[in-house]
Amino acid sequence: MMSLPFFYIDQDFLDNDLLALSEETSKHVVQVLRMKEGAHLHLTNGKGLLLTVSITEAHKKKTLVKIVDRHQVAASERKISIAVSLLKNPSRLEWFLEKAAELGVYQIIPLICDRTEKMQFRKDRAQQILISAMLQSRQTFLTQLMDPVKTATLFSSDIISSFDQKWIAHCEEGNKRTISEVAAVGKNIIMLIGPEGDFMEKEISDAIRQGFQPTSLGNNRLRTETAALTAAAILCMQ
Repeated sequence: MMSLPFFYIDQDFLDNDLLALSEETSKHVVQVLRMKEGAHLHLTNGKGLLLTVSITEAHKKKTLVKIVDRHQVAASERKISIAVSLLKNPSRLEWFLEKAAELGVYQIIPLICDRTEKMQFRKDRAQQILISAMLQSRQTFLTQLMDPVKTATLFSSDIISSFDQKWIAHCEEGNKRTISEVAAVGKNIIMLIGPEGDFMEKEISDAIRQGFQPTSLGNNRLRTETAALTAAAILCMQ
């Protein structure tokens, strides 16, 4: 049995059974999929709500649908946050965003580190990548995307207080827990991944003072996006 087409709807409160799809979604439904009145599809708001709807009026600019079933999917008890440096090549970071969303990463925090070379960040484009990845992997929870933040600001913010395990991956010598050991403990985990050239020593010491523990992703030196994806994959699959 084929799965129903799956789309995102940017609405939190649905107080009736009739909905109008966005022009972009309507165009895809009508012109690409060639769906007609009576056809069914799935909608999600990215917050766990899964709707099954039936098309009542197929129009390329404003398709109308009726809700025939509502289901609230339970959120995962395990929340993984990856705070990763912005990259000089934005396509590398976008690749990570896509894969992280497919894995079910709860939150992504773009970091501005001392060695970060590129400060600009197109959040609107990144958000669309996350939505597409959520739909492609048929999930109902959208990965949270935070605004870029400097490491010093992150360390002093309330964001990190919600995590019961805080880790920083870096290449400096010293005693470190392995990523496998990290994955075995804690439900809410935040992992810091630095830029090309790694974190500065002061950033590492500042993180440790804020309760972050050093961890190793293995013996090989990885690109930033590879390190971030490695951490995401191991932590999400635990």
